[in-house]
Amino acid sequence: MGFFIARLNRLHLTLAAAFLLSLFPGKILAQTDAARAWAGVPEILARIVPPTFPDREFDTTKFGALGDGTNDCTAAFANAIAACNKSGGGKVIVPTGKFLTGAIHLLSNVNLHLEKGATILFSTDPKKFLPVVFSRDVAEMMNYSPFIYAFEQTNIAVTGEGTLDGQTSKSVWMSWVKKSGADGERLTKMGDEEIPVAQRIFGDGHFIRPNFIESVRCQNVLLEGVRVIDSPMWELHPLYCTNVTVRGVSISSHGHNNDGCDPDSCTDVLITNCTFDTGDDCISVKAGRDRDGRRVNIPCQNVVIQNCIFKDGHGGVTLGSETAGGLKNVFAENCEFDSPNLDQAMRFKTNPARGGFIENIYIRNCRVKSARYGIYMTMKYASSGLSQGASIPVVRNIDIRNCTFGTLSKQPIFIEGLSPAAQITDVTIANCEFPAKANANTITNAARINIFNDAK
Repeated sequence: MGFFIARLNRLHLTLAAAFLLSLFPGKILAQTDAARAWAGVPEILARIVPPTFPDREFDTTKFGALGDGTNDCTAAFANAIAACNKSGGGKVIVPTGKFLTGAIHLLSNVNLHLEKGATILFSTDPKKFLPVVFSRDVAEMMNYSPFIYAFEQTNIAVTGEGTLDGQTSKSVWMSWVKKSGADGERLTKMGDEEIPVAQRIFGDGHFIRPNFIESVRCQNVLLEGVRVIDSPMWELHPLYCTNVTVRGVSISSHGHNNDGCDPDSCTDVLITNCTFDTGDDCISVKAGRDRDGRRVNIPCQNVVIQNCIFKDGHGGVTLGSETAGGLKNVFAENCEFDSPNLDQAMRFKTNPARGGFIENIYIRNCRVKSARYGIYMTMKYASSGLSQGASIPVVRNIDIRNCTFGTLSKQPIFIEGLSPAAQITDVTIANCEFPAKANANTITNAARINIFNDAK
């Protein structure tokens, strides 16, 4: 008898769910899909385990580093890192003081640790960042070394309470912005023509600026606690990495293209308790661009953003515009956005030159105190004039809920698909509070856009 009662109860529940679904199809499906997606976040976080290091210390001053801000410590840093790696790993200690250096290259099982009061000053001489190394900008290339760089290493970290100062305002890097156009076009053409990457040599005599911290094809990466200022280009750029933790980092850098953190074609990334005050996007999830990005075809996936503060920037949490390999399974929660100079708190951007996709993006419980736009999505992003192409991206399955929006000088919601045949689809904006006297929303070339408030 109990068996039949149980079956009857299940039948009643099924019929009830079907009835509700018939009345509120968009709401019920969105809530179910979002709950299911968020339920998978603990599994992602369980895989993101910061590296640990043996209890050995290698003080850079014992390898010849002088914290006077004038002597070149490049060799001392390199020797300390090599000794640490050779011994099986540990901490390379940067004590209180100001240490001038060129490029720092990390090796496996090395934690570059800046003690409180320590500052690493990076040289204003571009030649200190040669020879060229593998990197990616508009396409894969050989270029000036990032200031801190790691290639195909395992268990690496930059930690501590110190400061990483790029000294860009004292260097030539920003003067290269206007000069870099021809190099960017040349590199894009090389990517389009699939010229071997080893032949895409820039560096000396060219003007593509390096990133600040870049790890390439690395596993088990930790960036924690440090303050990063005055960068020539993107600040934190994990590229083709797995198991990345960015925790408690503070970034203040307002130069051109000064993105804060750009996980690029990475899997399993946690960005938590960080503060971003930048000249470009605060966080920008990327996966390569245009034909070269489609050739590589590596997605960026399983990215979790928690408890971060976003101040100045073009976008706070940004998806794109580099979407060629695809962006999926990105989760952001409990973040605060607060600056009248923040263009778009939640920013989604791509275009028909990029290709790829943006899908399965979930944002909840965030507070936008001030920004120009609240939620901004476009498939017509026209950076560098590249708004034409035949590689139509897909933008779909985006869920934003339980967020509050305070002062918005432009619009709460802007959604712009490419055309009636290439739309942004399946977007849910649920239980969000917007200013009572906000400007009207713009929604064009879009389908199945569900905006609702269950409390009303």
